[in-house]
Amino acid sequence: MANYAIGDLQGCYDEFQALLKQVDFNPSKDHLYLVGDIVARGPDSLNCLEYLRQNQDSITVTLGNHDLHLIACYLLGKPINPKDKLDCVFDSPKLPAYIELLLQQPLALWLEQENVFISHAGLNPGWSIKQALNHAQFAQKCYQSSEAKTFFQRMYDQHPPSWSEQLTQYEQFRFIVNYFTRMRFLTIDGQLDLKCKGATADSNTIIPWFSHPRFNKFKDHIVFGHWASLEGRTNHENIHALDTGCVWGGAMTLMELKNKQCFSVISAKSN
Repeated sequence: MANYAIGDLQGCYDEFQALLKQVDFNPSKDHLYLVGDIVARGPDSLNCLEYLRQNQDSITVTLGNHDLHLIACYLLGKPINPKDKLDCVFDSPKLPAYIELLLQQPLALWLEQENVFISHAGLNPGWSIKQALNHAQFAQKCYQSSEAKTFFQRMYDQHPPSWSEQLTQYEQFRFIVNYFTRMRFLTIDGQLDLKCKGATADSNTIIPWFSHPRFNKFKDHIVFGHWASLEGRTNHENIHALDTGCVWGGAMTLMELKNKQCFSVISAKSN
C-alpha cells in the first residue's frame, strides 16, 4: 500500500493517467490525494471527474479555487468562463453526481503517519495545523449546509483584511476559503495579497507565504498546489509545491508521501 499526492490536474487527463501508470497506482490498495483544481483550462476535465467518481473510495481531494468555482456555477446558475473549457462537464448527465462528490471533499488534511499537511494553496503562517484543520472543518460544514448556495454566492465578496470573531459566518467562510485556495503572497503582517501571481513579488512589501519566518524552523511537511509559476521550488525541504504547470506546458508531479519521492510527466503541450 502506498499513499500519493498529485499537483493540479486542471483537466490534463492523459498526463494524469500516464503518471499513475508510472508508479503502478492500484486503487484497490493505494490512496491518492489530489491537491485541488481537478478541472478548468485543460482539455479533459470531464474524464478527470469521471475517474474521481469511479475511484472515489481511493481518492481524496483538497478542494481548489477552480473546483469551488465549478460548484458555485452549478448551484448559482453562473455562466462558465469559455477559457475553462467546461462545456462537456456541464453537458454531462453525471454533473449532479460530480458536484455531490466534490462537496464531500475537505479543504485541508493532516496525515499523521506521513507527517504531512495538505491543502490546495498551503498553510496560513498565522495558523497552527490544528487551527487550520478546525477552520477547514468550519468551511466544509458551510458548503455542505442547507445554506450552501448563499455561502457560495458570498464567496465572491471582498476579502476581509483580518480575522475577527465579529466577522459574520459568511465573512469567516470567505476568509478561510481564500487562504486555503487562493494564497500566494502575504504582507509582512500576514494579510493576503491577491494581485501578484508570479513566482516573485513585484513589491518588497509582500513575501511568499512559505517565506514567513514561522516556517524557518517548521518540522512538519506541507504539500500544496495552486502556484504553477514556482515550478516546484520553495527553498524548503519540507514544503512541497506540486503544481508544476502541466496545463501551461510544464509537467504534472506526483509525490510518494512516505519517502517524499517525486515523479513527473511532461505536458503533451510541450511535445
